[in-house]
Amino acid sequence: MNLKRYCTTLFLLLLSSSALALTDLDYLPKAISYDSNIPKPADILGTPVGTWHVRHDQLVRYMEVLAEKSDRVSLTETGRTHENRRLLLMTITSPENQKNIDGIQKRHLNVIENGEAPNKSDPLILWMGYSVHGDESSGSNASLLVAYYLAAAQGPEIDELLNNNVVLLDPAINPDGLARFAHWANMHKSQNLVSDPNNRELSQRWPRGRVNHYWFDLNRDWLLLTHPESRARIKQYQQWRPHVLTDFHEMGTNSTFFFQPGISSRKNPWTPDQNVKLTEALADFHAAALDETKQLYFTQESYDDFYYGKGSTYPDALGSIGILFEQASSRGHLQDTVNGTLAFSDTIQNQVTTSFSTFKGALANKQALIEYQSGFNQQTNELIKDDKVKGYVLSESNDKSRFNELKKIFQQHKIEHYPLNKDAEIDDVTYSAVDSLFVPTDQPRYRLVKSIFSTRKRFVDNTFYDVSNWNLPLAFNLQYTEVDKGDFRRLSFADHPAELKQDKLPALKAGAYAYGFGWQDYFAPKLLQRLLQNNIQVRAAETPFSAKTSSGIISFSSGSIIIPTGLEQPSDMMEKLRALSNELNIPVWSIESGLTGQGIDLGSSKMRPITLPKVMMVGGLGVNQYEAGETWHYLDTRVGIPVSIIDKDRLAKLDMSSYTHMIWVSGKYSDLPSEVIEKVAYWVDNGGVLIGQQSGSKFLSDNGWLKATFMKQSEIKDAFNASKLMFGDREAFAAKQRIAGAVFETKLDLSHPLGFGYSRELLPVFRNTNDVLLMPEKPFITVAKYVEKPLMAGYTSDELQDLISDSAAIVAHRFGKGKVIGFVNNPNFRGVWYGTSRLFSNAIYMSDFIDE
Repeated sequence: MNLKRYCTTLFLLLLSSSALALTDLDYLPKAISYDSNIPKPADILGTPVGTWHVRHDQLVRYMEVLAEKSDRVSLTETGRTHENRRLLLMTITSPENQKNIDGIQKRHLNVIENGEAPNKSDPLILWMGYSVHGDESSGSNASLLVAYYLAAAQGPEIDELLNNNVVLLDPAINPDGLARFAHWANMHKSQNLVSDPNNRELSQRWPRGRVNHYWFDLNRDWLLLTHPESRARIKQYQQWRPHVLTDFHEMGTNSTFFFQPGISSRKNPWTPDQNVKLTEALADFHAAALDETKQLYFTQESYDDFYYGKGSTYPDALGSIGILFEQASSRGHLQDTVNGTLAFSDTIQNQVTTSFSTFKGALANKQALIEYQSGFNQQTNELIKDDKVKGYVLSESNDKSRFNELKKIFQQHKIEHYPLNKDAEIDDVTYSAVDSLFVPTDQPRYRLVKSIFSTRKRFVDNTFYDVSNWNLPLAFNLQYTEVDKGDFRRLSFADHPAELKQDKLPALKAGAYAYGFGWQDYFAPKLLQRLLQNNIQVRAAETPFSAKTSSGIISFSSGSIIIPTGLEQPSDMMEKLRALSNELNIPVWSIESGLTGQGIDLGSSKMRPITLPKVMMVGGLGVNQYEAGETWHYLDTRVGIPVSIIDKDRLAKLDMSSYTHMIWVSGKYSDLPSEVIEKVAYWVDNGGVLIGQQSGSKFLSDNGWLKATFMKQSEIKDAFNASKLMFGDREAFAAKQRIAGAVFETKLDLSHPLGFGYSRELLPVFRNTNDVLLMPEKPFITVAKYVEKPLMAGYTSDELQDLISDSAAIVAHRFGKGKVIGFVNNPNFRGVWYGTSRLFSNAIYMSDFIDE
């Protein structure tokens, strides 16, 4: 039995958490002297690391102290979280390197981006990232000890490490989740530690600490950059481009320890094979370190390096070696497992151990790492030369806000993109220079570009740990096309980056009959919400019309918003309207007459009043926290709707009458009592708008509210033939029956209220379930349906494609005085599906037009 296990056993016998607490030095290499002027974590926390789960404020304070006391350490605040917690990046190296840190950084980037020859004396850049999932807290707690060692250790070994490395240490990638989990674990800790897995300490409530403020998985956001934590991190990554990036996680309690290379057949096709070989070289050092302490581990099963939006995989696209570590989680301070009792201190120790083996392995492979990164661009240039695709042209004429949001992602990843000098005709489609941009493949971010434009449908290994496609133009519902060599020769584009488009806004004319704006802009719902919150009366147009304005005749599409001045309006309406138009960059037109040139007049019954919605969403245990968070995030941050999130177990006592809309995302709802079902039925029958997505829609269908039927899972399973398969085929067969994440084509009814604001029938949607909604027999209630051959990008088996073909994607209809809307998919997936999230705004504001 090793010392740590012995300590834990004795600790249990003594029944006291303080009877045999480890000291900070017990985690660290022995026979090392430390600078007494540098405080240990315990000197600031009050107890040794692992006694309690460190709070984020404590962690920040300790890192501040290290920066104050040590000339090896500098500290940068890179940003703030949603909850205004500080995001930190520590730069730790020798005092001599610290004095020239800007020069080291500049030279390193010149080697990578400008082809400057590297020197053997150049230090390695090592990025150490801890606890992107807040309840995987052994990483952040370990970061305290790693930082202390780097700041205070004495001797030739640490001198060699610091002279030859710049360590960039990110101690808490997800501060909001870490704070939530630390509070949970600490508030339930007993003086006599309880290891029973059923204990409340070890079973978090909803939402868990894994996620950030809006309940997103930040480890899926490296590419999408939906959140401030990710945007701050990517900015620093792009400024440093480290040789190695580590990503310290936790997994199931009954697991052991995992480190990459993982399953080599499941790496991203654009990641070089040499990346895997270097990962294997470093893995030898992790194995040796864990062998020494007799720890169990595994390396070449489970997990993958496919999705470029994860912390251990994004670096692979840009010449770094990304490495994932997964430690079995104690999920509290002590827990019984199949491998024995697991103490929190055990989990911290393994993260510390593999942090040090990373340093040791990187130093031993320094020359190979430098050569790999300096040669990465040369290898990339060879791929560019052989690629028949020379780039991509993207266009969006009606919604500049949506287009701008994609450009912002390009800018943050430093993906080159340029405006066209003149119109381009490709495959009989004209791309207007005013509304289009060109993304060349001939650029340093080539591999990243190829992945985010990928429409690959078949892979060497069709089993995916995460999504199989993340095509951003499809997510943003943009028209785009590949540009081959012939078209490229005729293409003319500027030599400067594309700028964010800003409309030249019309001046608002005082005394107008009405004011109006279109519904196509992505932020039009936000403008509408702000008007309603300011008590400004508005109307929405059910059908198109054209009107005479102070700027000439303007065409307004279905869904356009009209503000009649003849109604009772606030005295400062003009001032507020002008300010909101400028803030959101949405043109508002001054309409001169209620008589229109074409279409409905402004006093028509098809001009429906829109009132301020009061939206509730069902949450709590059993509800998918990711989908709930994505819905909350969209409505809160992009529309401005305050959402009441109400736990399932409170529904029985809830007065639902004040709510206009009720949202059910995926979840387990079979345990709801009959009285709740009756209350919801009464509520919708009397005018409420019921919105479901994914299994939430199935719940609506099962209760007879959604007039459409889902295919039984047994029927879906019957579509797959396993009669000739062997026992070893089980995993591959299971992969065929699931959709990890792929893009499908639907046909959207543009005349339907849920289609208002859209200009193309073709609507890419994201799917990560195999649920199939059968086409309703009743006409006019199918808003969108899958086309005959629906798969656009990513892997889905032929059997599932056949089942999905021509099935329903969105169904909406009347129910008594109310409305029911069902989405087969999640329109707000990971906060990046701008192309479908607008459907959700239509479900809120345009639902009154649903009359079938």
